[in-house]
Amino acid sequence: MKISSICPLIVSPKADELIKIFEELGFEAAHVKSDIEGGQNINTDMKDANGNRIDIASTKHLEKDLTSIKINVDNLEEALEFFKSKGFINTRGEKITETSSSKDTFLISPSGLGITLSEHLK
Repeated sequence: MKISSICPLIVSPKADELIKIFEELGFEAAHVKSDIEGGQNINTDMKDANGNRIDIASTKHLEKDLTSIKINVDNLEEALEFFKSKGFINTRGEKITETSSSKDTFLISPSGLGITLSEHLK
């Protein structure tokens, strides 16, 4: 498994408000993915002039923000096995979210660390 990038990911019922805050801090939308869960959620990958990145995803299923570390990998299945061997649990059972450009899922460690694994499809 190779890691291509790591950045924070905030999943929020008020994603638009967070996007505006980060825009005021100099971030711009580098990529917007709107085909998540049949269009119910939108993920905005933001980048600033120094190359710093943050992803902000909308949700209708949470009352408060959820923050995780997004790890982009070249092989999602291999990454899942690695993190499961360390005690992480896929919070969605065995479900993997697939879009036109990626496969993703959310894991949590026994101590509460959230990791979103993502494999970009070519």
